[in-house]
Amino acid sequence: MSLGKSINKIISLEDIDTFVGRNDFDLNSSSSIYSYFKSNRFDVIINCVAYTAVDKAESEPDLANQINHLAPKKIAEIAKQHGTKLIHISTDYVFDGVNHKPYIESDTTNPKNIYGETKLAGEKVIQGSMTTGAIIIRTGCLYSEYGNNFVKTMLNLGKNNKEVRVIFDQIGAPTYASDLAQAVIEIIKGGYLHN
Repeated sequence: MSLGKSINKIISLEDIDTFVGRNDFDLNSSSSIYSYFKSNRFDVIINCVAYTAVDKAESEPDLANQINHLAPKKIAEIAKQHGTKLIHISTDYVFDGVNHKPYIESDTTNPKNIYGETKLAGEKVIQGSMTTGAIIIRTGCLYSEYGNNFVKTMLNLGKNNKEVRVIFDQIGAPTYASDLAQAVIEIIKGGYLHN
């Protein structure tokens, strides 16, 4: 949600025509996705929708799979069919987290939960469907002024408590959603997507 709102805020200042939100079609329905994109054509699709409730995905694997894997599959098929470019936002959860250095694109993926598995499945179907004209961006620890996120939670806890107890077995690099949104726009404007 935060990345989509950040992109929408930036494109409202740019020469970009259309922003499609979550309410425009049903990600749980391949026919709804197909019908929407049959009636509406775009030069570039930025897919930043995801089922991101990491823990909840364990009890809702079908819903996580539909949104993180099957919806991107349908979007990639449509993009390829129409000659539309695609930017797909993925996650660092495609890795297992045991590396003691920053991950790079060529590192072996090995997700440890349903969320990571479904996001990796989404990446793979895009790679298999679109050999050109698509970019996958992996990000993590997104934060912004919109919605809930770890940074906002920590700031609120710090403001309201003398002591903050938090897990310390995870390392992440917080990414400001507006910075990522600007990078996505620069990819589009800079012509980095090739057919």
